Amino acid sequence: MEQFVEEILAIIKSKKTLKEKRKLLQKYHENDIAEVIPHLSEKEKNDLFKILNDEDLSEVISYADDADKVIDGLNNDEVADILEDMDSDDAVDILEDMDDKDRNDVLSKMEDEAREDATMILSYPEDSIGRLMTTNYIVINKDDTITSAMKKLIKQSGENDNITTIFVVDDNEKYYGAVDLKDLIRARKETSLEDITVTNYPCVNANSKSSEVYQDVIDYGEDIIPVVDDNDILIGALTAHDLVEVIDNEKNEDYQKFAAINGNVDLDSSVFTSIKKRAPWLILLLFLGFVVSILLSSFSNVISALTTMVFFQSVVLDMAGNAGTQSLAVTIRVLSDEDVDKKLIRRLFFKEIKVGFTNGLILGLIAFVSSFLYLIIFKMPLSNGGTFSYLNSLYGAGIIGFALLVSMTLSSSIGTLIPMFFHSIHVDPAVASGPLITTLNDLVAVTVYYGLSYILLMQLI
Repeated sequence: MEQFVEEILAIIKSKKTLKEKRKLLQKYHENDIAEVIPHLSEKEKNDLFKILNDEDLSEVISYADDADKVIDGLNNDEVADILEDMDSDDAVDILEDMDDKDRNDVLSKMEDEAREDATMILSYPEDSIGRLMTTNYIVINKDDTITSAMKKLIKQSGENDNITTIFVVDDNEKYYGAVDLKDLIRARKETSLEDITVTNYPCVNANSKSSEVYQDVIDYGEDIIPVVDDNDILIGALTAHDLVEVIDNEKNEDYQKFAAINGNVDLDSSVFTSIKKRAPWLILLLFLGFVVSILLSSFSNVISALTTMVFFQSVVLDMAGNAGTQSLAVTIRVLSDEDVDKKLIRRLFFKEIKVGFTNGLILGLIAFVSSFLYLIIFKMPLSNGGTFSYLNSLYGAGIIGFALLVSMTLSSSIGTLIPMFFHSIHVDPAVASGPLITTLNDLVAVTVYYGLSYILLMQLI
């Protein structure tokens, strides 16, 4: 790609005529040309806009990462001309980044059909399927003959290039099914369109939230999916590009929640916006941190008496947090499948307990041997000012290993139960974020570790 960038830059900066430059640039993919734009000066960018016609420029800008910034400097008449030649969903991506005044002005200057399509898409909420759909699709009537269907395909393909799957509607424009392009091409004239129409071809409702249907979208595995309104009227389509965006948006949202951030935050977000989205969770975690500190203070007599045991505190707390986070990630992944049932959830819960216990047993044994060797090699007494004893070292190492076993088992349970609880009350289980689980597991680990130290060791010193 870097080679293409250099070649395209050289063409734009060359002394050739606009016609010659346009002919040379037609050999490159629009995405490659879009990659060049950030490397251009303002003058060179304007030269590129002069080289390309409106249709080619629209294609290039639709591939640009920051399309709104690319068109910055153009007047609204020029922007309207560019957006008219874009797919409606790409045009909306740019329009929604404008302020209300400019957006309305640009819309008023667009051709009627392009304006109506963009206005319809903008009327849907940002998190809905309707906001992601495009009007770039081919549609025929279920009563068409093979010949008339082919004629409609040829006529519409001049404006719409998503032709691999053709949507079928009835006389009331209600969605009826879909026809594969290759089936239509291979069909004989006397073949009935009904015979090659897949009437159970999936569709999605424009008012559905993308987060609610993205798993269905993955399961369908289609390159394009029709979008209908509440009356089953065909109004748009989700293309492969849109499907990737649906999936990417949902995964990104889950990642944000997993990191204890409300909403999407990127480089373009203001400092205030980023703070507003992160602060609520941080405040909650702050108070949970205070609870951990208060709990630690309740074991102050154990901490002051068994100073050596404090050295191994981080081992127990860290491993408990890691085990809980692993269980959380697995549970969220399973619960994201809408077909999951109660039987599978129970099976997952007991499996995670077994996994946590087994891992805790293995790591507990490793921690027991390692800590025992450490204590006897350096001849460290368990208590402050006490004397070294092999037996006390054995007890101390035993507490560390046992606490690790118990903490990891309980943390795996918590990492599984919390997202299950949110799922049961119809709240996105991703809100059981990593930092929240880690803090709760700290509470468990502190209680287990110092509780066992108090019960089993305090009487020995």
